[in-house]
Amino acid sequence: QMVASSSSNLPFPQTFASSAIAACTAEIATLPLDTAKVLLQVQKASASPKYKGLLGTCLTVAREEGAGALWKGLGPGLQRQVIYGGLRIGLYEPVKNFCTDIAGGDSIGVKIAAGLLSGAIGITIASPTDLVKVRMQSQGKLPPGVAPKYPSAISAYKLIVKEEGLGALWTGLGPNVARNALINAAELASYDQIKQSLLGTGMFQDNAYCHMASSLGAGFVAVCVGSPVDVVKSRMMGAAPGMYSGMLDAFVQTAKKDGVLAFYNGFGPNFARLGSWNVVMFMTLEQVKSRLFGAGGGSTRDQDQTD
Repeated sequence: QMVASSSSNLPFPQTFASSAIAACTAEIATLPLDTAKVLLQVQKASASPKYKGLLGTCLTVAREEGAGALWKGLGPGLQRQVIYGGLRIGLYEPVKNFCTDIAGGDSIGVKIAAGLLSGAIGITIASPTDLVKVRMQSQGKLPPGVAPKYPSAISAYKLIVKEEGLGALWTGLGPNVARNALINAAELASYDQIKQSLLGTGMFQDNAYCHMASSLGAGFVAVCVGSPVDVVKSRMMGAAPGMYSGMLDAFVQTAKKDGVLAFYNGFGPNFARLGSWNVVMFMTLEQVKSRLFGAGGGSTRDQDQTD
């Protein structure tokens, strides 16, 4: 991931802890954008859709359900970030070293492979937290007097296991792994290349401005690559049991019913979410590493070019 190499001078437990703290900070800061993104993605095609755009969706949710509803799913979201955020960064270096040994050298292909593998491993373990978060976010406004099906993360885990079985917690695992592995790899290659290009112009130094621009660029590329899988993941996780027979069926049904452009539903909020998430995550990680663990930030390019 883009911050992996800047964490490589710390032991794994400290890397995991700093990564988890930074990921949770970014989650809290950007969750309203993620809630808007999920609602836009699961919304069916309509002449007069309920949710329109990032700001409009946030305002609609706040008006109908209260501002606190924009942080719906925060519990499982933080659980996800502790596990996934910590693992994908903490595992990146050992996975990259393993791939380097096999390939006989460090290259962009090795970095992409490491991003794919570390992302896939992390989200496979954290996928149930993602499912519960999406289920809670996609409940929407309920009629007066109707209790939410999932009032809390713990009750959601219990109810899903009771009604659908333990394996249901990994519903949508295929697109979830594909999405996170692709986004990891896209961020890895694009952040590295954008940062290298910016530094090569002589107009940028390896500082917060360069990191912010590179993070936003990486977020844009990641959304372009990962959005179709992200839409299918949200729809599979939010769907009634049996609606989709699998990942391919979800792709086909979405394309037939809502058109190919539906795969980019919520692109704006998705980019706003991922771009801002990357910036908050990266900046927080550097501060946590420096202030809590005494690690120097330094240039990711200067260290081992594995951003």
